[in-house]
Amino acid sequence: MKGDTHRVVIIGGGFGGLFAARSLKSSPVHVKLVDRRNFHLFQPLLYQVATGGLSPANIATPLRRILVRQRNTEVVMADVADFDPVNRKVILHDGEVEYDSLIVAAGAETGYFGNCEWAKTAPGLKSIEDATEIRRKILSAFEQAERATDKTEQAELMTFVIVGGGPTGVELAGALAEISRQTMKNDFRNITPSDARIILVDAGERVLSPFPPELSENARMSLTKLGVEVNNHHKVKLVEEGSVVVTHEDQETTIRAKTIIWAAGVQASPLGRKLAERTGAKTDRGGRVIVEPDCTLAGYPEIFVIGDMACFPHQGEHPLPGVAPVAMQQGKYAAKTIVDRIQQKPSQPFHYSDPGSLATIGRSKAVAVLGKWKFTGFVAWVLWLVVHLMQLIQFENRLLVLMQWSWAYSTFNHSARLITGEDYRQEELDDILRS
Repeated sequence: MKGDTHRVVIIGGGFGGLFAARSLKSSPVHVKLVDRRNFHLFQPLLYQVATGGLSPANIATPLRRILVRQRNTEVVMADVADFDPVNRKVILHDGEVEYDSLIVAAGAETGYFGNCEWAKTAPGLKSIEDATEIRRKILSAFEQAERATDKTEQAELMTFVIVGGGPTGVELAGALAEISRQTMKNDFRNITPSDARIILVDAGERVLSPFPPELSENARMSLTKLGVEVNNHHKVKLVEEGSVVVTHEDQETTIRAKTIIWAAGVQASPLGRKLAERTGAKTDRGGRVIVEPDCTLAGYPEIFVIGDMACFPHQGEHPLPGVAPVAMQQGKYAAKTIVDRIQQKPSQPFHYSDPGSLATIGRSKAVAVLGKWKFTGFVAWVLWLVVHLMQLIQFENRLLVLMQWSWAYSTFNHSARLITGEDYRQEELDDILRS
């Protein structure tokens, strides 16, 4: 690499960072993609891992594999500890990286609205570890209920509370209803899985609030038909081991449940606040860094913040949502802007082109908004399948997921219903120590 080659450092291998890196493939720059994980994760399908529909490898691809042919790019697996914007350095836990342009796309994590202690009892769904932990909790609950002799304990084991009525909560609730009503209906001898009580709790007026009201209502009705109890205007006051306390019209209700899943909120990666401290940038309530119209920071035109970490308030009445299409488009835009600057060409402010919104509720049930067009039912479900398949990074993953979905549609079988996790690793270690 020549000493005068423009150095681009990208933090985060999610949608924003990866699309930025790929957009720089043929550009006269040297790219370093820094991520603490060695793979790109397709987060929109995490709920299917959590409910046994897909295996983690179906929705994750090694970053080095994705970028193997991109000769101007290297992947660095490392944790980012801090920033030195004055000297244009990213401080790693075990070193530092210098840059001429920096793209920060570290994503988001589960937000508990200041109640971080709830995380242990009510896991969120932002990582493969989250998904496999939720899968373990769900499947273990049925296994424990099968052996329980006390009816009250059995009922609590077969009660599942999902907090949050956004796409993640709705998709989780629908998938959980389907595996309990269809996939596992003949698997047990002492319990009837279809008796499972699935409760969706949301503080808002309706589920899928970003969608038009009629599509939200369609989603609610579809969930109800699947046996999900949809409780809007219910705010979570307390989460404890084995119970959730909710308030509705000034009335408190305690729901006894062994499995609680949190899908109610997100907050930007802590790196966002660290970057804001070092640059004087402002953040919103969710920790997202407020950016300029060109996705950079005021006073630091060489630093781009994109995706879930960025608060972009320059288009429409509200900041852009934290969804994959926003991150993808911002990643491409940041890459193009960097190249334009190198070539001394003018660049335009970022403008998001909304491709639409989709959410699936279950088998042949979904809602979709594509421009002025609105779809429900089977047509929306097919659109959801096609869009998500095409967004998977590698062809092999598309093929594997298509085969899994086809088999599941034909047989109602979710073949990845494996109980794994730390509990079993600890049991193995205990056995070794005892021996």
